[in-house]
Amino acid sequence: MYEDTQLQNNTAIHNFEIFVDGHRAFIDYQLRDGVYFLIHTEVPRELEGHGVAAALVEKVFHFLEDNGFKMVPYCAYVKAYLKRHPEWERLIYS
Repeated sequence: MYEDTQLQNNTAIHNFEIFVDGHRAFIDYQLRDGVYFLIHTEVPRELEGHGVAAALVEKVFHFLEDNGFKMVPYCAYVKAYLKRHPEWERLIYS
């Protein structure tokens, strides 16, 4: 789902973001020494319940892996996603 939706890394405001039906969903992050600290996921009310947050997290994980980055998941949603998809735990910085 949302395969054609492009992930954007908005470095100016430290957000990974996607746009769906004119609405912006994002993950707020901090980048330190090549490690992304994923702080908060936000999806507009209009998009809730449509799999947008899951698609966003999946796209971010692919970006991190494709570019050789690790992450620290502070965001409750990202942590919950990792419990459902433990195969992505390989991206956790240790």
